Amino acid sequence: MARGINKAILVGNLGNDPETKYTQGGMAITKISLATTSVRKDRDGNSQENTQWHRVTFFGKLGEIAAEYLRKGSQVYIEGEIRYDKYTGQDGVEKYFTEIVANEMQMLGGRGEGGGSGGGGGGGGGERPARPQRQESAAPRKQPSSQPAPMDDFSDDDIPF
Repeated sequence: MARGINKAILVGNLGNDPETKYTQGGMAITKISLATTSVRKDRDGNSQENTQWHRVTFFGKLGEIAAEYLRKGSQVYIEGEIRYDKYTGQDGVEKYFTEIVANEMQMLGGRGEGGGSGGGGGGGGGERPARPQRQESAAPRKQPSSQPAPMDDFSDDDIPF
């Protein structure tokens, strides 16, 4: 029998700087507020924007990375799971909230120091130049035996990875 799937994918902008706390064991817990905006046309043809705000929580190493590199206005891609929880407020009333517990995060946009290196974020930039070099050496071996004519239509610089 198959298990259920609980997956959320968000692409949006931070509404504030990350807030980080640490557990007694030293694990980072970082929280952000993420805005996602969709645009649609109404009956009259006017564009209508709809912005949704999401609570996102990062744990451990991912929490440390989010705290260090994300800032208000940063654009980010997040994958995680939806969690529903409740707490009792100071007035004794139970309050409910929904949050996304992130398990993957990719920094987007070019606002930081490494903005010219693409959307790969800090760590990914160093790996990317090495990958095309390995593929360039592999491509000529495959080219003559497979399909030489179509492969001549583009250069190795056109490969996106």
